[in-house]
Amino acid sequence: MNDSANWYASLVKPFFSPPAWIFGPVWSVLYVVIAISFGYVLYLAFKKRIGWEIFLPFGLNLVFNAAFTPLQFGLKNNGLAAVDILLVLATLVWALRAIWQPARWVALVNLPYLVWVMFATVLQLSITWLNL
Repeated sequence: MNDSANWYASLVKPFFSPPAWIFGPVWSVLYVVIAISFGYVLYLAFKKRIGWEIFLPFGLNLVFNAAFTPLQFGLKNNGLAAVDILLVLATLVWALRAIWQPARWVALVNLPYLVWVMFATVLQLSITWLNL
């Protein structure tokens, strides 16, 4: 185990915390859905079929999603990771609302991502609280 994995393993976690091996397969599937659906939204914006303001929450979501691992495991900062996961959740809800009218399938296909991010938010906030 590397230093980050050891650090994470040493944290107090809530009773509903899944085993570490679950995260890789779940995120692998979700990243395929994200790549296809968010890529489609980017395509629509480039083709001027939607405004860039509709793509904005999708872009921000990608930035906040990408920031989580370095904050949590690189900096080992639960507080910043908690703020970040709240931003992931907020931008995802914003994105799904923004795309609902022009491309409803994008919102629907990302519902598993939304459910997972809601779970991850509760998990991260719980871990942050338990390890103050």
